[in-house]
Amino acid sequence: MQMKLKLTVAAAVAVAAGVAVAQEVVVKIGHVAPMSGSQAHYGKDNENGVRMAIEDLNAQKIKIGGKTIKFEIAAEDDAADPKQGTAVAQKLCDAKVAGVVGHLNSGTTIPASKIYNNCGIPMVTGAATNPNLTKPGYKTTYRIIANDLSLGAGLASYAADTLKLKKIAVIDDRTAYGQGVAEVFAKIAKTKGVEIVDQQFTTDKATDFMAILTAIKAKKPDGVFFGGMDAQAGAMLRQMDQLGLTNVKYFGGDGICTPEIIKIASGAKSLDNVICAEGGATLAKMPGGVAWKAKYDAKFPGQFQIYSPYTYDATFVLVDAMKRANSTDPKVYISKLIETDLKGVTANIKFESTGEMKNPAMTLSTYAGGKKSPL
Repeated sequence: MQMKLKLTVAAAVAVAAGVAVAQEVVVKIGHVAPMSGSQAHYGKDNENGVRMAIEDLNAQKIKIGGKTIKFEIAAEDDAADPKQGTAVAQKLCDAKVAGVVGHLNSGTTIPASKIYNNCGIPMVTGAATNPNLTKPGYKTTYRIIANDLSLGAGLASYAADTLKLKKIAVIDDRTAYGQGVAEVFAKIAKTKGVEIVDQQFTTDKATDFMAILTAIKAKKPDGVFFGGMDAQAGAMLRQMDQLGLTNVKYFGGDGICTPEIIKIASGAKSLDNVICAEGGATLAKMPGGVAWKAKYDAKFPGQFQIYSPYTYDATFVLVDAMKRANSTDPKVYISKLIETDLKGVTANIKFESTGEMKNPAMTLSTYAGGKKSPL
């Protein structure tokens, strides 16, 4: 009799455990960024932000549609390549993920956004800044960071109005991001009376800029603007030293505004002349930035770059819409994204009808003394 009772109790526990498992539903959130190549440090940082968000969300034991949700990341590498970006976007569509955080680069994000729109999966980027991303008017596309219109204009205004520069050369890496932010900078600078003495271009894989810089040196600019990423910017700064261009101000968008550029520049004097713009507030001025960064550093020591607070918030934006719709089905919850009013780590997040962030902040920083400091 006692043995029979024990078996009955054990069976009841097993059934109860089975019910608990059955009531827990796995929901996958995609993340895409370059996890290989010269931009892998950005990608790793972005992915860390999503992983941290998912861990924090799962700790809440969120219930949607009466079931406890267990969120999981579906991470993909686009290698900062547009073709690979669209391929992994289609892969995530086929896997029926509930939403996507990404991509990092405008050049991969813009073509991928069409894929996500076609399959009805929302994407939120916290890194891609080219204004063309939201121009098609997709109801699936959202951005929680300032775009290049803000970054390029802010830098041009600072160069002309504050530094009183008169002659600036412009270089871009021919990517959607680099070319876009460079065009905005040049356009606004010209309206403020700055002469654009030279416009050169390179690639996002280049390492030798001596020919470009030699041509620019002959034009005697007091500033250089580079539209591109830190791998090229750091090498360019070293080569500017070699050519004696150590008194020329060096401007760039968020692509160069990383801790990594300090390492890549390897002690170049020209690093002191860098002025870069980020689409957001400094961590110290973000609503939850300081506490969040301490938690991030404990989990991922030495890996922070720039965008992870935004990918963290982007993950919460998706889940917040799911909660308000009481559904993890993109077709159901997507209409709730435009109504977002979320107190995030980075800001209070609200969207314009275009999917752009309302009232995004912007920060200019310098690297005087080999340390990144906000202006």
